[in-house]
Amino acid sequence: MKKPLILFLCIVTIGILLNSCAVNPVTGKTQLMLMTESQEIAMGADYDPKLVASFGLYEDPKILGFIEKKGAEMGKIGHRPNLTYHFRILDSPVVNAFAVPGGYIYLTRGILAQLNNEAELMAVIGHEMGHINARHSASQQSKSMLGQILLLGGSAVSERFAQYANYTSTGLELVFLSFSRENEREADELGVEYTTKIGYDANKMADFFDVLNKMDHGGSSIPTFLSTHPSPTDRNALVKASAVKWQTTVGNQSWLVNSDEYLQLIDGLVYGEDPRRGYVEGSTFYHPKLGFQFIIPTDWSFENAASQISMAPKDGSAILAFMKCDEKSVTEAEASGIKGLGLTNTTKTMATLNGFSVLTSEGDQVSTNTSSGAQTVNKVLSQYIDYNGTIYVFHALTGEADINTMKPIFEKTMKSFIKISDMSKLNVNPSRLTVATVPNSGILSDVMTNLGVPKSKLEEVALLNNLDLSSRVEKGKLIKIVTK
Repeated sequence: MKKPLILFLCIVTIGILLNSCAVNPVTGKTQLMLMTESQEIAMGADYDPKLVASFGLYEDPKILGFIEKKGAEMGKIGHRPNLTYHFRILDSPVVNAFAVPGGYIYLTRGILAQLNNEAELMAVIGHEMGHINARHSASQQSKSMLGQILLLGGSAVSERFAQYANYTSTGLELVFLSFSRENEREADELGVEYTTKIGYDANKMADFFDVLNKMDHGGSSIPTFLSTHPSPTDRNALVKASAVKWQTTVGNQSWLVNSDEYLQLIDGLVYGEDPRRGYVEGSTFYHPKLGFQFIIPTDWSFENAASQISMAPKDGSAILAFMKCDEKSVTEAEASGIKGLGLTNTTKTMATLNGFSVLTSEGDQVSTNTSSGAQTVNKVLSQYIDYNGTIYVFHALTGEADINTMKPIFEKTMKSFIKISDMSKLNVNPSRLTVATVPNSGILSDVMTNLGVPKSKLEEVALLNNLDLSSRVEKGKLIKIVTK
């Protein structure tokens, strides 16, 4: 790197550091912050629709209303009482909760299923509110931005710095950056404080951490709680000590847990993957809610997100994506696709396929390496489908050298798009949490078996209740089971 450029980078960096300190609302200390509170709020407002589009919302006014009511109450006793908090329930079975700068808090229906009382729910919300109030996410992203600036050279510095000026172009992956142990401890402390101040037993936070540590977390498009919130080994002890401190400070004689009230709140919650949103059986993907199906390429990875379906071979040499278009016709959608993907040398054909009007187009996508100047040509094959007035598209992309191998695979999937005619594939329903009353005192495994829980599901359902199979449960106790 040339000396004048190094000097310029140093001047830019020093200027940023001198003008980018803010007072932390929790600690009262100054910290590196490349955004104002208004910019932080704007960032959250920008992220929110992207997250909702990516993962989908779980619509349950009763649960959301309770969360919003208690969340607003908690927000008023927090360190940023003037901040407006927004709460979303994501339609994902993965157990997670996370926060976005500016007051946006997300809980999956998976984490709601795993919680067992209102106190645990308040502790999770308080923990995420702690991240927001201490500006952990905003600070993380500021550090990431600074790292980007420091690593750039030449004219890219000004271009990239301008890109980050409005804080809206950062990728969603920054939402899921893991917090440091120091950040986690601070969020735990704040969660305990806020939970206690609105009258709940913050010790239940430690109970929930015990459940998380017992769980087997599979892969998903949305990270799990423990992947975005790394767990210090002494976390439970610190939470319990903090709970004693705050309960002593606040001085109530009793603390709310509200197990039965919470279980009644989530009775009927969709549990696990929801086949109504799409499921794979054999080599075919079925979407009962929308009424179509298509074939998946053999041995390709597959991901069904709310915003799009993605398929790819294991070697990563291609990608095939399926999504809904906003346009009203296949020709409008194709024009938008050409512009959005930056395609050149395009050709197109109109046809009727399986009863639907389709427009198939091919084109080149040329990218240039900014450092070497070398150009790479990708081949893009798209099929736009008019499905009863709604436009869908398959976009297939691969390198110029692989197009002859991949094109027949792309076309097989595209041509297999058809309306579901098999009623057994169409009329599938998700599993749901059902709250049952223990009919007679006994050992949990026996009680659940008598309530119809299959033997293969006993361990899973016991964990849902934060109990061991050998635990004794008394007559009249409410427990969660899973039913179809």
